[in-house]
Amino acid sequence: MEVIQNFLRIKNQISVLNSKTKLIAVSKGQDVDKIKLLINSGHLDFGENKVQEALFKWTDITNSNKNINLHLIGGLQSNKAKDAFKIFNYIHSLDSEKLARIFSDLEKNDLKKIKYFVQVNIGNEHQKNGINVSHVFNFVQYCQNDLKLNILGLMCLPPVNDSPDSYFLKLKKLNEDSFLKDLSMGMSDDFEIAIKLGSTYVRVGTAIFGKRSS
Repeated sequence: MEVIQNFLRIKNQISVLNSKTKLIAVSKGQDVDKIKLLINSGHLDFGENKVQEALFKWTDITNSNKNINLHLIGGLQSNKAKDAFKIFNYIHSLDSEKLARIFSDLEKNDLKKIKYFVQVNIGNEHQKNGINVSHVFNFVQYCQNDLKLNILGLMCLPPVNDSPDSYFLKLKKLNEDSFLKDLSMGMSDDFEIAIKLGSTYVRVGTAIFGKRSS
């Protein structure tokens, strides 16, 4: 029951700050039994960061519950895009023209349409994926106009050892300049700050489930 208590506490915190902000329960590395506690409570949005884990854990669940939305929140290699397309409804880590073209081709041959966030390397960190800040506008335009992808907004992972405030504000400005309305930013340690600064999707895992099982 601790999972449910954590979940309800965080839902309440979010509703106080902005009731329209969507909570993605990050279930990577978590047991299916824990996940089903939230599903049985009516929660429908879950995040995974590995395609193979998502296919293994979620295929049967999503086949029996078509209302569940799965969000890919981790980096994606192009050779896994086809599998990601099968299981995910949202991609929060679109970060290259190659990947965007693959998804565009997949959508041309399928009725399914995915909702995308463009991952931005907001701290210009060499070890992180993401579109360079100076290329964001052109990349979004290319994805929308040339590839006909449904780009909801931008996503970022601020540098771990810095305060996230300035990075969230920077992403919000980039989002506005790109004429996008949604923002995927904020995790267990900083989701309240992110919501105050405009986030519409927060990705919360350990604060709900505790430490990962695997």
